[in-house]
Amino acid sequence: MTPTKTVKGGEIIARCLQQHGVTTVFSLAGTAHTYLLEALSPLGVGVVSTRHETNTVLAADGYARASGKVGVALLKNDQGLPNAMTGICTANAACSAVVVLSSLSPSSSIECNGEFSELDMVKPVAKWVRIVPSVERLAEYVAMAFQQAQAGRPGVAVLGIPQEFQNFLASPPEQALVHPHMRGPAIGAEDATALIELVLKARRPMILSGGGALAAGAADVLRELASTFHIPVVGNSLGRGLAPEDNEVGFSWALAQVAAREADLVIAAGIRMTQRLGYGLPPRFAKTATFVQIDVHAEEIGRNRPVDLGIVADARSALEALSTGLKARGFAGFGSAQWVNDAMAARRARIDELGRDPHAEIHPYQIGRALEDLLPADAVVVGDGADILNWLHGVYFAKAPRGYMDHYPFGSMGVGTGLALGAAAALRDEAKAKGEAPRKLVLLTGDGAFGFYCGELHSFERANLPITIIVANDGAWGTEHHGQLKALGASYNCLLGKSDYHLIGAAFGFDAEKVETGADLRGRLEAALMREARSILNVLTDTDAGRIRKTDPRVQTVAFEDLASSLKTHSTPDIA
Repeated sequence: MTPTKTVKGGEIIARCLQQHGVTTVFSLAGTAHTYLLEALSPLGVGVVSTRHETNTVLAADGYARASGKVGVALLKNDQGLPNAMTGICTANAACSAVVVLSSLSPSSSIECNGEFSELDMVKPVAKWVRIVPSVERLAEYVAMAFQQAQAGRPGVAVLGIPQEFQNFLASPPEQALVHPHMRGPAIGAEDATALIELVLKARRPMILSGGGALAAGAADVLRELASTFHIPVVGNSLGRGLAPEDNEVGFSWALAQVAAREADLVIAAGIRMTQRLGYGLPPRFAKTATFVQIDVHAEEIGRNRPVDLGIVADARSALEALSTGLKARGFAGFGSAQWVNDAMAARRARIDELGRDPHAEIHPYQIGRALEDLLPADAVVVGDGADILNWLHGVYFAKAPRGYMDHYPFGSMGVGTGLALGAAAALRDEAKAKGEAPRKLVLLTGDGAFGFYCGELHSFERANLPITIIVANDGAWGTEHHGQLKALGASYNCLLGKSDYHLIGAAFGFDAEKVETGADLRGRLEAALMREARSILNVLTDTDAGRIRKTDPRVQTVAFEDLASSLKTHSTPDIA
């Protein structure tokens, strides 16, 4: 018998990543993964270098969100994992399929240093956490990590690999260890019939689409249900753009949530009833509304509110069964979804009249409107911050799946920079595969959020990744500033000053400009979007603009208050 050739553990890991279709990984520095990085290079797997471990994971997260593939992050466990916690929490909350390979110190150091078990800190916030027990089982455990990151509800799989394993010799597996990607369960016939009957009895049905609908590949059937039967599809976060937000049959939750209370049937497809959705309770939704919840995760059914029909199934399977059943019944549809626009009329009228003076200080709506006018339908927008996202939601609409992402649901400020880094790498890989230029990518962030990880602009330069970054600079933690002004008549520890943030971009080779007048904004933005490399615009916005968001519910697209249990008036602010 011919002995099997042995190779270093680092090469075994590299081959496993290649077999799983990985073309880009994200890593901070290299010592912890020396032999893996050595093995990746000849396989043509690119490495995007980051400057902070949270962004190493966030970039893998952004890659997963933009591509639909698994994002891979390489970390050093001892110092790196504590830094990476925000990224892991963000990715797992967003149900992003991410594999984190964490290099562990030699086992002899554990008791000597008096440390806790290497991966204890991450177990409460990741989906799956394991340590490879021997170098001979490296391939098996890497395959398990990929399978766990994607199966059911996607999430973060953290795999601890003793650092010495990368230099140990072992026999590679005789065949590739790649688990088949499994869709969630199909809808049963009884549930399908019940769902069809509920739609046929409804007068104003509404479908809420979330990240689960995206992961299931439900975009085509959602577009069909919206366009053929005029069932409005209202998307939140990664569920946006599955039905293009034309404000006729496709809508964003942030803007159209005012219509939710008019729906007599609500179909929640792969979306969780979180605070942003008022937990599915009044006053966001009518007390008498019939609720259907579709989710691959059985424990999610009925969370925060009872449902009339709970369906443990893949969202695409359930919605395809609905569409097929409605056609079989000869159902002509609901005529239109005009009732949603009727409910939004006062809100849209108020939004439309704000920020129209080009000679006044720049209003954030001017930025969102310019993006809406200038960006192609296949562009990707990454949002970050608080006030600026509220403004953006009112005037910018997602046209395609995976065309929009932000820090929902974990909500940590600053993560947009890392997400955008990963999205940029994903768009480059996509473009290379298609032989095309990368799609346009924009990061719109507030000045407060930008300050968290602005050193990551160096990563864009090192990897030569194109992006347009817009810093909406109101010189404050805007939401907190105006909240204090409303409550106290004064602001404490909230003003930042309108710093020259664009110069940080200039230091890392970005085309960098400060925009101070509304008359210049559109032209400067258009020129930045036409560039093929990297641009950053430091847009000085009106610090006082956010005041109205605390007093006029018509412009509140994200309510930070827990409406269901408010100790004030139980339903303030009313969502106009």
